[in-house]
Amino acid sequence: MQAVARCYPPPAEAKPTVLLCCGPGNNGGDGLVAARHLLTFGYEPQVFYPKRPDKRLYHILVAQCEKLQIKFLSQLPPASDIDLNYHVTVDALFGFGFKGSPRAPFDSVLSTLHATKRPLCSVDVPSGWDVEKGDTVGSGLRPDLLVSLTAPKPCAKYFSGTHHYLGMRMVPQELASQFQLVLPSYPGAEQIVRLS
Repeated sequence: MQAVARCYPPPAEAKPTVLLCCGPGNNGGDGLVAARHLLTFGYEPQVFYPKRPDKRLYHILVAQCEKLQIKFLSQLPPASDIDLNYHVTVDALFGFGFKGSPRAPFDSVLSTLHATKRPLCSVDVPSGWDVEKGDTVGSGLRPDLLVSLTAPKPCAKYFSGTHHYLGMRMVPQELASQFQLVLPSYPGAEQIVRLS
């Protein structure tokens, strides 16, 4: 979540609160990992995780957050409270496996996030978007910041927000060649690189 720290740095006088909305799949797992990183970057992360899978990996990710005393919310705050109490919101609801229209409880989560005025960061694919075609249904989120993981997904060409970063600099050259990926160079020891 270096991209959040780069685009929306914490003010020196306070520890800003970040709301992370996590879904039941891998994207939600990425959100739980992001919460830990944001804590180390000087933010106070709070996680809304309404549908937790009963899988060992996700139990471990939740336990790691809890050991760091990261707060888990039982309900998503209304948009007005998000605007008042949070510095940034992170969308880690759905990833590249998403198809169709969002169902409960995530349809109302997307509606709430649409209504907020605070900066919104989407992890890998904006929630509600088809990985190839973008927001085909019209209910997908419109993030200000998109952090593509490993390589930008085809839908990233429809991203019209302010900041687009690439993270997870771990694509082996053999894999990059196999899929004809043309990835930018990361400066120094950076874990992110700005795309737009």
